[in-house]
Amino acid sequence: MHRVITRFGTIALSLSFLAPGAYSQDTVSPEEARGIAKDAFIYAYPMLFNYKTMYEQAVDPKSKSYVGGFGKFRNYSQPYSPENKDIVTPNNDTPYSWAWLDFRREPWVLTVPRVPDERYYVFQWIDLFTYNFAYVGSRTTGNGAGHYLFAGPNWHGETPKGVDKVFRSETDFILTLGRTALNGPEDVKSMQAVQKGYRVTPLSAFEHDHAPAAAPKLNFPVWNEAKATSIDFIAYLNFLLQFTQPPAPSEAELMRRFAKIGIAPGRRFDASALSPDMKQSIAAGVADGKAALDDAMKHTTSSYDLFGTRDDLKGNYLTRAVAAAMGIYGNTKEEAVYVGTRLGADHQQLMGSQPYVVHFDKKELPPARFFWSMAMYDLPGRHLVANPIKRYSIGDRTKGIKYGADGSLDIYLQHASPGADKESNWLPAPNGPYDVIARIYGPDPSVFDGTWKFPVPQKR
Repeated sequence: MHRVITRFGTIALSLSFLAPGAYSQDTVSPEEARGIAKDAFIYAYPMLFNYKTMYEQAVDPKSKSYVGGFGKFRNYSQPYSPENKDIVTPNNDTPYSWAWLDFRREPWVLTVPRVPDERYYVFQWIDLFTYNFAYVGSRTTGNGAGHYLFAGPNWHGETPKGVDKVFRSETDFILTLGRTALNGPEDVKSMQAVQKGYRVTPLSAFEHDHAPAAAPKLNFPVWNEAKATSIDFIAYLNFLLQFTQPPAPSEAELMRRFAKIGIAPGRRFDASALSPDMKQSIAAGVADGKAALDDAMKHTTSSYDLFGTRDDLKGNYLTRAVAAAMGIYGNTKEEAVYVGTRLGADHQQLMGSQPYVVHFDKKELPPARFFWSMAMYDLPGRHLVANPIKRYSIGDRTKGIKYGADGSLDIYLQHASPGADKESNWLPAPNGPYDVIARIYGPDPSVFDGTWKFPVPQKR
């Protein structure tokens, strides 16, 4: 699980990138506008931070996260370290392969090589709403070589020859986030050989045909996080909505309601044109949305139902926002589950200065089809923790980990070494507050139905 860092603030920025449009402030009262703004901010939140990643990775060449533009793979071949702070709660088990696709011109084809049976890999496909609308990989399509076509809402062609399966997106821009299992530093070259076989190709090139006319050039709004989390979130949302298909039937009424405060695909939003009362009401609604999101995050301890398709989330936009805030681009539960805690059995915040142990009886070890691991993150930053043994995760693939004679397993969480006889099972913590997250790849259904539970850290 991982998420883009968010900070709320106010910085002036002129957003003039949207087509002009008109709406009347007279059709909505300040009280109603506040309620609409709250709901709209919660609805928009995951889209905003999805756009932040897209802008930095595919639009802005000056960004250190730039992957080369749309239609370019960027493979990472090393595990994340504490020095890498681009994202938070990073996955340290399966280095990423990122690619952003633009469907306005034509569909794209993903090509994957034959992957050795013992190596887990997955490509997760995410639309502008942050729904996980498709999967290719060990669990869903197997480890054989294949070609998979991905198309946007405006493509109506037939399945091309040589394509194994077609997947459709609701939006013109999508992200694929690939993950390839890495079994330690000595495995880097073997994993890189697999990554080199990943390709995304425009359909016309795949079929050796003439390319269609280029899509219109876009003036992407510069990402400004403070502006995007203020009343001007509406401007960013309006820009993004123009790349979605007509509203899903379940959202038709919602969009009519949002339109009362100026939300519509491609519509220009100018906060300075609002009456003082309306501007104040929308700003208050944004604050209400932030408060609701913060409260929901405090009561969320697992990823079971945070991520998935539109149907999986059943119109719960607060859940979708929590997912983006706590770990944007998390997997659907059938693929991987993230279970974490920042509290010990005493209901106190976990602190590195206090030694804790996570104890698994033999029958309570995480039930994983592929593998499992635990990682440590400092708070409030949610970054990996620098430590003298350079261990940032621990699990069933950790070399030298020691099980008890009865098959049980103890993992020690603390800042100082637990002693030479226990260091094999030590997950180093910062000196201050932290949380710990267990990732289960290919989880057994017992994880979902509550039969299996993550053990609560106990004081030592």
